[in-house]
Amino acid sequence: MRDQITEWFKSLQNNICQSLENADGSGRFHEDLWDREAGGGGRTRVLTNGDIIEKGGVNFSAVEGETPDNILKALNLPKADFYATGVSIVMHPKSPMMPIIHMNVRYFEMSNGSWWFGGGIDLTPHYVDKGDAIYFHQTLKDACDKHDPEYYPNFKKWADDYFYIKHRKETRGIGGIFFDRLTETSHHSKEQRFEFVKEIGNTFAPVYTTLMHKNSALPYSENEVSWQKLRRGRYVEFNLVLDKGTKFGLDTDGRTESILMSLPPQANWEYNYQTVPNDPEQLTLDLLKKGVDWV
Repeated sequence: MRDQITEWFKSLQNNICQSLENADGSGRFHEDLWDREAGGGGRTRVLTNGDIIEKGGVNFSAVEGETPDNILKALNLPKADFYATGVSIVMHPKSPMMPIIHMNVRYFEMSNGSWWFGGGIDLTPHYVDKGDAIYFHQTLKDACDKHDPEYYPNFKKWADDYFYIKHRKETRGIGGIFFDRLTETSHHSKEQRFEFVKEIGNTFAPVYTTLMHKNSALPYSENEVSWQKLRRGRYVEFNLVLDKGTKFGLDTDGRTESILMSLPPQANWEYNYQTVPNDPEQLTLDLLKKGVDWV
């Protein structure tokens, strides 16, 4: 089944890249093929300076080999070789009225027979639009409910907890869903877990292209651009300080350029920045917290 999963992830990368190019208009993905010295490799695809997307990446990888000791310790795993494959996506739009989006779907197995699926999708608006937030979460709930009514509430809370910038005491965005170590149970076979992962993967393109069409032409000024760069700074802080995927990639000698593709083209850090009460920036900060019930 490993080959079937790997090939599906490749097709997901192809389909998402095509959908994003069509929605953007002028942007085209540049592909880098890379090999990992210890085993495996991947296809990194990056789009820059499109009509809507300033920088975005859709990456596929399939890597294998001896599992580093620090990974074994972090995941509490016995000594065994590993195989990991998946697709990872981050889109940074030009317009501050467009949200950043991230998705990762992945499969991990070990030579001792253990395996699991993981992943997540979350939305990081520079300005929270409640209608967009409701649409995003309702779409994810609908996708989850096709497979298990417990998925959305459990994975939504997991996302709230995971995409949390502890040192800022705020969430990275409006959340979404996050899941990891999904294996076989009395209620879920391996095939059923895989079908759920495919459902989430196939949700990405319709959701984000809808937001592209809706928000990319909204007017904005330099004030909104300045705020966008500050919010991008928060995104950088999470990815470099807290994100487990970044750490896993670096710890397994992955391709650094592909791992750090998730970072924006430009971000700012202004010392002791303070928002103005009731301004749009403060209203957004008020919603960057755990436990917001969007549906």
